[in-house]
Amino acid sequence: MDVKSRNHLLLNHEALIRDIKTSYIMDHMIADEVLTLQEEEKVKAQTTQKERAAMLIKIILAKDNYSYISFYNALLHEGYKDLAALLQDAIPIISSCNGNKSMDGVTSYVRTVLCEGGVPQRPVVFVTRPKLVKAIQQKLYNLRNEPGWVTVYGMAGCGKSVLTAEALQDHHLLEDCFPGGVHWVSVGKQDKAGLLMKLQNLCSRLDQDFSLSQRPPLNIEEAKDRLRLLILRKYPRCLMVLDDIWDSWVLKAFDNQCQVLITSRDRSVTDSVTGNKYEIPVESGLAHDKGLEILSLFVNMKITDLPEEADSIVGECKGSPLVVSLIGALLRDFPNRWEYYLRQLQNKQFKRIRKSSSYDYEALDEAMSMSVEMLNENFKDYYKDLSVLQKDVKVPTKVLCILWDMETEEVEDILQEFVNKSLLFCDRNGKSFHYYLHDLQLDFLTEKNRDQLQELHKKIVNQYKKHYKLHIPTPAQEDCMYWYNFLAYHMASATMQNELCALMFSLDWIKAKTELVGPAHLIHEYVEYSHILDQKDSIVRENFQEFLSLNGHLLGRKPFPNIIQLGLCQPETSEVYQQAKLQAQQELVKGAFYLEWINKKSMKNLSRLVVRPHTDAVYHACFSKDGQRIASCGADKTLQVFKAKSGEKLLEIKAHDDEVLCCAFSADDRFVATCSVDKKVKIWNSRTGQLVQVYEEHGEQVNCCQFNNTNDQLLLATCSNDTYIKLWDLNKKHCRNTMFGHLNSVSHCRFSPDDKYVASCSADGTLKLWEVCSANELKTIDIKDFFRNADEHQDDVEVLVKCCSWSANCATIMVAAKNRLLLWNTESFLKVADCRGHLSWVHCVTFSPDGSLFLTSSDDQTIRIWESSKVCKSSAVVLKRELDVVFQDDEVMVLAILNQKHLQLINGNTGHTDYLTEAQESLICCCCLSEDLQYAAFGEENGTVKVLKLSNKRVFKSRTGHEKSVQHCQFTSDGQTLISSSDDSTIQVWNWQSEEYIFLKGHKEAVKNFRLLENSRLLSWSFDGTVKVWNICTGKIEEDFVCHEDAVLSCAISPDATKFSSTSADKTAKIWDVSRGELLHLCSPVTVDEGESTHGGWVTDLCFSPESNMLVSCGGYLKWWNVTTGESLQTFYTNGTNLKSIYVSPSFKVYVTIDNLGILYVLQMLE
Repeated sequence: MDVKSRNHLLLNHEALIRDIKTSYIMDHMIADEVLTLQEEEKVKAQTTQKERAAMLIKIILAKDNYSYISFYNALLHEGYKDLAALLQDAIPIISSCNGNKSMDGVTSYVRTVLCEGGVPQRPVVFVTRPKLVKAIQQKLYNLRNEPGWVTVYGMAGCGKSVLTAEALQDHHLLEDCFPGGVHWVSVGKQDKAGLLMKLQNLCSRLDQDFSLSQRPPLNIEEAKDRLRLLILRKYPRCLMVLDDIWDSWVLKAFDNQCQVLITSRDRSVTDSVTGNKYEIPVESGLAHDKGLEILSLFVNMKITDLPEEADSIVGECKGSPLVVSLIGALLRDFPNRWEYYLRQLQNKQFKRIRKSSSYDYEALDEAMSMSVEMLNENFKDYYKDLSVLQKDVKVPTKVLCILWDMETEEVEDILQEFVNKSLLFCDRNGKSFHYYLHDLQLDFLTEKNRDQLQELHKKIVNQYKKHYKLHIPTPAQEDCMYWYNFLAYHMASATMQNELCALMFSLDWIKAKTELVGPAHLIHEYVEYSHILDQKDSIVRENFQEFLSLNGHLLGRKPFPNIIQLGLCQPETSEVYQQAKLQAQQELVKGAFYLEWINKKSMKNLSRLVVRPHTDAVYHACFSKDGQRIASCGADKTLQVFKAKSGEKLLEIKAHDDEVLCCAFSADDRFVATCSVDKKVKIWNSRTGQLVQVYEEHGEQVNCCQFNNTNDQLLLATCSNDTYIKLWDLNKKHCRNTMFGHLNSVSHCRFSPDDKYVASCSADGTLKLWEVCSANELKTIDIKDFFRNADEHQDDVEVLVKCCSWSANCATIMVAAKNRLLLWNTESFLKVADCRGHLSWVHCVTFSPDGSLFLTSSDDQTIRIWESSKVCKSSAVVLKRELDVVFQDDEVMVLAILNQKHLQLINGNTGHTDYLTEAQESLICCCCLSEDLQYAAFGEENGTVKVLKLSNKRVFKSRTGHEKSVQHCQFTSDGQTLISSSDDSTIQVWNWQSEEYIFLKGHKEAVKNFRLLENSRLLSWSFDGTVKVWNICTGKIEEDFVCHEDAVLSCAISPDATKFSSTSADKTAKIWDVSRGELLHLCSPVTVDEGESTHGGWVTDLCFSPESNMLVSCGGYLKWWNVTTGESLQTFYTNGTNLKSIYVSPSFKVYVTIDNLGILYVLQMLE
């Protein structure tokens, strides 16, 4: 046993024998074959626990290093972590000693494990660094019995990956700690699509017999779960090596409670993951003797035989392994040029590259130049072509095959020459070869070839066009991701305006790219290259940018939405619409199905950008003070920072242990504050994500945190469920002031732009203004007053005010409540605007620094950026979702309820509106039209139904028969009888001319709706789960169906009476055979990718086509189905959600509905 290990056992002898129980410890050591049964009996023969422990220690002291390691691991496994920590520093490193050793001391077992795991082999020139190798191995032993993370970090080129691979070449380390093997993944700088491809390759490698799945995972979450199962079932206790990690978010895909080693330049990269963490720093510089050793190995000489210039060359290289290797590779080919290369380095004749000081500018720049100069003339041109690559991008071989118009083998031979001379790096992951340049190598190339860059970019674009002609790369092609990410960059760098416009203004390109990488990168390109795109047509660029900005949250859905249908919803003057219309007409010939939104001219887009950065509700979002970034937080416990113009993600932090409720930038944009349900307030560096400060003085969850607006003294205001508002000085550890006054939890607070006041709003329904200097209350506004007697039910008057925000000039304050935004003038306290846009509760509203924009965040997982001027000019006309539609000739007449008080008749073709009633005393719940357009009727909350004559707009018949609110009403075809259903579970059949009526009683719960059938029959469905067929003349039940276990929301019988459909609160639509009662199709299964219903919520209404071959259904949005196959034909995404009903013309070509935002949709089938 090592002396150090023996000394640690003796030093901690008393602590060990006092605490440990030997029986379970010995079981582990016997299993490890380091303790015999006779020795176990010897320990058990002792009288007391302390004596048994002392005997075990005595036996271990007489043994070897393996016994020490086994004893240490047994302590960990049995919960003696404190005792194990005492022994940790003395864990011996065991050299390989299995039987089948090769010449380099590596056993056949190790070779097999590392080869199967894809661990890189030693480089041709390799020098040992035993201290670092031992440090890595010691940390890896900590992962033997529990999951965790070992991080090997240091600057680029310092040898992290080589050292890691060397540390794994130990037989006992692999056998004892990682019997499940080692799996090496070269990660690098990745976007989400690139990471998914890495994960797919890894899962394929680990599941070669397809025992878990026959297909690759479709998204990162599925890949993470697949990887977890593979490790659990096939590779328990394996080591995952993630090489070259750049971004902390990448690690979340591997956060599966397994053993992971990563190499990275960023020491804090594991801050975002959970579990035990261990670090090994790798010094950036080689010791002088190691530098000499590298040179000696390259030129095959003894160190003592190296020329005197060798010392000076190593000194000029300043210990960088990368630079020393570059010079060594040159000297291997030209061994007589020692003095020449030293002179080149000493003269420093090359222009310095402006890079981070962590790099060795002169040495690398000059070594690079000499390396390139020694290339064959033809190879120099090929290497020059690499000047157009971007940093941190690994380029597939296929891209360079296209650039040089060569076969794969020819290209690989050329690139291997660069790799051999340390001018290029190759990532070999399985069969795939990816090549990349070091940052400084690329900087050198771009500086050297600056005058030729435009032509070089033009070359790669022309080669792409020659290869793909008019086609677009498909996901199956290895080079597709490169072109999707960088083709526009090459075109812009080549100033190829026509080609760039043709690409960026192509709906086909947008569809292909967004389907793979989402819309944010495309939006960024429209912004980045607007100066080129606008030379041709700025309006077209704005059309496409707006289309992506407002539909980005939809384009992230799975399955991917039909982009042509989304394009048809754009204004008819938009280039997006015109391309979509042209493509739709071409697709119609092939049997496709598309819809025109006839009345879309009445719609105004108040939003500028809609993004979906979180996986759950977004509780808060805010602009940075320069307006360039947005920070957001939510129920997924993360803080996100992204670009305000495009939505591109810049930073993701696992910020708290519970939901993060608010975030805010400081006045100088250096810090971001967050607060959480965990009662904590945290301050972060907004660029690096480093934690700066933690405050813990609130007694309950902290709902809001806001900085003041000046740099002189950074103040932070916070408010909590404990009813208090607190002020903090960032230079102090404790609270400066506490403000008392609210009677319930305080949901939001904010400084006025001049920092004189703080506004706060509370669950007590009030908005309060406070003086900062004195902490005294200045003003109170009761927000509930603005909701009473408006468009809400009386039992909904209780209002939770979620957020407030000041405009830049202090003239306006904005409040979010429910899904509405309300703006007040701060002098007159009069409301100046009211708008809706989110599908669910709005949690936050924030003005941009100049007040021209504001953003909102919501439970619907989206963040919307609005234009203030448009919102203030818009009128909040909100239609109730209960309506009736009459299709007469080519006209569509819609009867709708405005703000629950008025009836209005709308011409669906022209948008012309005629108001029919004055405000009613009781809220209007439903309405209907007679087929001849002579009469209208409506039902009220108090159970009354009224009949109105359209010619004079007067109510002339009224009856109060229901005990609860009327939910649906409908005229019979002759207009003489009015049928109504109610929450009281009854249906009333009322001949309003003769005043005769009967009630249909049989449902046990509220009647959801009904449909009139032929021969005086009526079909009704209820929350009791049943569907009933009635005779409205006799009031008797003719048929009684039990279709669902949950509430039936809608049902219909096909025109030929052979099929019966029903929809339910279980989010399914079912089609039945009426005669046999068999289930024919389930139209809305839950998708695997998102876990969402294909209707986006409950299915609330259905309608068959006259031929019974098509079906339209509504829920979260509208869907059309092929009845025969059950396949979806088309989806129409409304601006809002929760559609209650769909009205269809007899020809099945026109469709009418209203969403929960009160927007009317008149849609027409495209022919």
